[in-house]
Amino acid sequence: MIRNTTASWGSLARAFHWVLGIAIIGMLAYGWWMNHFPARADKFFYGSIHADIGYMVLLLTVLRVLWRGVNPTPALPADMPAWQRIAAHVNHGALYAVTVLVAMLGWAHSGSRAQDYSSFFGLFHVPQITSPDKAADAYEGRHIFFAYVLLALIVLHLAAVAFHHFVKRDRVAARMMGAGEADPAR
Repeated sequence: MIRNTTASWGSLARAFHWVLGIAIIGMLAYGWWMNHFPARADKFFYGSIHADIGYMVLLLTVLRVLWRGVNPTPALPADMPAWQRIAAHVNHGALYAVTVLVAMLGWAHSGSRAQDYSSFFGLFHVPQITSPDKAADAYEGRHIFFAYVLLALIVLHLAAVAFHHFVKRDRVAARMMGAGEADPAR
């Protein structure tokens, strides 16, 4: 089933979740690696790949938010305390917002460089939202700072997943793996 129900996430929502989750964690690791290897002649190539995947992450995140907006959101367990419900909503909203922010700051950094990352895998040029200027370092610094904020939000999200799966055993985490409508007595 492609659409969400009030009990489980649909296949498209799950696909967005897992593809974006893997891509974002990969981008965080790749970005960290890029900033910690010595300057080399091919550094631009690695930055260009990072930018290309970042454009895709931004597009997929916007599509995911739109898809979530037109589908029901599976209900949280009735016995979940109010503070946990609020924390879940705040964390999910922050994950979406900071993902978009990190991608937008990366895009701004791309255009602010004399040699920009506008070529999308050599297929076409992505229009840039900034022009070369002295703000390149500021965009890059903010991009990196909010990437660490995003990493902290992901760690919090994964801690909540582990709590629900291993401690509460309430099947909240199982719904994102396609097991949300399985027998809740298990």
